[in-house]
Amino acid sequence: MDYKAAGVDVEKGDLFVEKIGKFIHETYDSRVISGVGGFAALYAIDEERLLATGTDGVGTKVKLAQELGIHETIGQDLVAMCVNDVLCTGARPLFFLDYFATGKLDLEVSTAVVKGIANACKLGGSALIGGETAEMPGVYESGVYDLAGFSVGEVNRKDWIDGKKCEEGQYIIGLRSSGFHSNGFSLVRKLVRDDEIELKKKLLTPTRIYVKLIHALLQDQRENITGLAHITGGGFDNISRINESLKYEITNYPDDSFRPEFMNEIIKRADLTQKEAYTTFNMGVGFVITVKNLEQAQEFFKLQGEDTIVLGRVSKA
Repeated sequence: MDYKAAGVDVEKGDLFVEKIGKFIHETYDSRVISGVGGFAALYAIDEERLLATGTDGVGTKVKLAQELGIHETIGQDLVAMCVNDVLCTGARPLFFLDYFATGKLDLEVSTAVVKGIANACKLGGSALIGGETAEMPGVYESGVYDLAGFSVGEVNRKDWIDGKKCEEGQYIIGLRSSGFHSNGFSLVRKLVRDDEIELKKKLLTPTRIYVKLIHALLQDQRENITGLAHITGGGFDNISRINESLKYEITNYPDDSFRPEFMNEIIKRADLTQKEAYTTFNMGVGFVITVKNLEQAQEFFKLQGEDTIVLGRVSKA
């Protein structure tokens, strides 16, 4: 079974973005530096400072949380999906807003979800400054909820990582994911039996937040870092979003030892081709960095206790 057979048409999603592009661009003014298409949009506050913004949800992973009655971790998925995108510009996330929609408000459940969001905001260095709770009977059944989030960060124009310094010969480094993060779950859920409760719990492992690690890296060696990519929907195709005028030659694919065992089990059941697997799942790599000096970056990650993988090198298109 592939992602499309599980009910998700990635190509149609890309076509939708293409179709709405004209309407969106008509709303832009001179302060829009980078709009739809990147990991985060950028808007100029003044000559020096840029706001970076991103919004996302947690997809059908939320169904798994509701099925198991485990609501404490799904909030981290929500925050991570947003702040990790904003991070790709080199921005520091400042604040976060959430949207919680449900058929009938359950105080215990909603409190657990928002507590998880707040805890994750601490991990991502963001203030949870607002949100919206909506009861929508007739749209959502009782016991069902959905989440969306919105992150805003700030970066000085001179520190903006826009991928323009990414060049042929530079190295592509991958950071470990904690699991499937919050992508591919429409397929993942179809590959798990109803009675596999322990496996389902492992699949709920929350999305990793990379903010503090990456900002420590940038503080240590900003000039060495030329591109950042959050590996979400579309898998390794996200790497090309660093600079789409280049190619990213992946010559060292992560093996089973780089991934949690529960990921390997699901990937095995999916029985996908290598291309399908790497454009559906993160395959154990949640974040990617392109660097000029490989040894310098590796030394930093070694001191941080971070296990990385050198995926390949940048080349001309």
